[in-house]
Amino acid sequence: MDIGVPIREFGEAVDTSQLRDAVLAMDEDAWRLNDYRQQTYEVHKQTESVVMIFTDGSGWPDIEVSKEPGWDLLQEAALPVMHEIIEKFYPAGGTIVRAMAAKLLTGGIIRPHKDSHPSFHAGHRIHIPIRTNSRVRFMLDGRPYKFEVGKSYEINNQLTHSVMNKGKEDRIHFIFDYIPPSHSGRTQMETDTTAP
Repeated sequence: MDIGVPIREFGEAVDTSQLRDAVLAMDEDAWRLNDYRQQTYEVHKQTESVVMIFTDGSGWPDIEVSKEPGWDLLQEAALPVMHEIIEKFYPAGGTIVRAMAAKLLTGGIIRPHKDSHPSFHAGHRIHIPIRTNSRVRFMLDGRPYKFEVGKSYEINNQLTHSVMNKGKEDRIHFIFDYIPPSHSGRTQMETDTTAP
C-alpha cells in the first residue's frame, strides 16, 4: 500500500520475542516445505520461506486465502503478534492474506522491484525482523534503511525496494499483509485470518 512515506516505524510497541524464538527454533527442513515463491517470482530465487497464510491473488478482489505448511509451526507464536499490531495501528475487521517467515540467504539479493498485484495496493505490508546483521542493505525508494530486531515496521511496497545480504548469516524477517475492511472484497478462507 502507498502509505505516503517509505517506511512507518512501530518501534517496540509489540513484544516479538516469542515469535522470534519460534522462527529461530525451526529446523532447515521447515524452510523447504513450500517453494512456491522461489519458483514463481524471480526476485525471491535467493530466499527460503516458511509460509503460514498465502494467496496468489487470483480473481482479485474475490481471492482465496489458505493455510500453508508453516501454519502448524508458527500460528501459536505469530497470530498474537499480528493481531496486536493490527489492533494498535489499523482498523479492525480486515483480513491477513499472507504471513510467512522469509529468509534472505547469506550473499543473497532481492533485486529492485515494486509489488504490483492489486492486493499489494490494498494491503499493509508489515516486517518484523527476526535476525539481521550490519551488512544487510534494505533499499527503499533509493535510500538505505536499517531494520532492528525487536521492532516492527510497515514498508511502502509501492515504491521500488530491494535487499542485499553481504553478511555471514542469513537475514530473516516475519512478513505479513493485512488488507483493511474497506479493501477486503469477498475473501474465501480455509482458516480464520480475519483480524479482531
